[in-house]
Amino acid sequence: MTIITACGSTGDDAAATGGGSGTASGGKVGIDFPRADSDFWNSYSKYVPQMAGELKVELMNPTNSQNDVAKLVANTQALVSQGAKVIVMAPQDTGAIASTLQQLENKKIPVVSVDTRPDKGKVYMVVRADNKAYGTKACEFLGEKLGGKGKVVQLMGALSSINGRDRAEAFRECMKTKFPGITVFDEPTEWEGSKAASMLQTRLEQNPDIKGVYMHAGGVHLAPTLQVLKAKGLLVQPDDPKHVFVVSNDGIPQEFDAIRKGEIDATVSQPADLYAKYALFYAKAAAEGTTFQPGPTDHDSTIISLPNGLEDQLPAPLVTKDNVDDQNLWGNQVK
Repeated sequence: MTIITACGSTGDDAAATGGGSGTASGGKVGIDFPRADSDFWNSYSKYVPQMAGELKVELMNPTNSQNDVAKLVANTQALVSQGAKVIVMAPQDTGAIASTLQQLENKKIPVVSVDTRPDKGKVYMVVRADNKAYGTKACEFLGEKLGGKGKVVQLMGALSSINGRDRAEAFRECMKTKFPGITVFDEPTEWEGSKAASMLQTRLEQNPDIKGVYMHAGGVHLAPTLQVLKAKGLLVQPDDPKHVFVVSNDGIPQEFDAIRKGEIDATVSQPADLYAKYALFYAKAAAEGTTFQPGPTDHDSTIISLPNGLEDQLPAPLVTKDNVDDQNLWGNQVK
């Protein structure tokens, strides 16, 4: 792989060259939001029109597929029929979208996928963070807090999603390699809060000595997890022997508040603001016929090569009580 360092004076050019894709210059960008039942995705959807204005993107009225791949397919078809030249999507089932991506490729309509990486089907760019790093960071945090011994619950997302698989596999592998004295209970919640609550409650009843929880998505897992811990009398400060250490993913304001209160201990800040910004940045670039190469960018990320396209892996820092008030974190900027 040839690594080409990003250049250019705009601060947003990432290993870019002009005019390679054959698409018309400019044009309407169609965008589908994946769901409205997650604080993280609701934050992302609020950033999109703001970033569209800053980047001067001709954005169509967004659609919302409500975590339903059939609705995503229908919404995509509607956007194309209304004149979309580029599609931005975030497929929650990363295997079932392949045929739609093939149809879009046949019509020479580039696709930018946000947060999730389609298993098959061509994508112009995936805008995502390194989800395996999420699982590893969570493992290392809990492993150290528990002193390498004990029991933890992993509240996983849907394993039909590359994100759920990446986070789960990395967490499990890290625990096996670095902290073999810790037992991991895997719970596939399908990104549903009610399932997370039920599964966590059952595990705590069977194993009252559980001392750690890794939530794949604070946007859907935080409130139910806190409710279960409170009901069990376990929602206590970190210096209390009964405290259950909790690490999450998302970086929403509610997680930051919970860290400040001592209810949870850490989260990985998934950059909702940068997802919106670079989804539209690459959508505009695709419409203008710009192409990119693997390599470091000038916005602190790295573009990697995929079998079906490219992925810009944006930074996602671990947030604890030590840096929870950092105003550079998007979760501290949300009004």
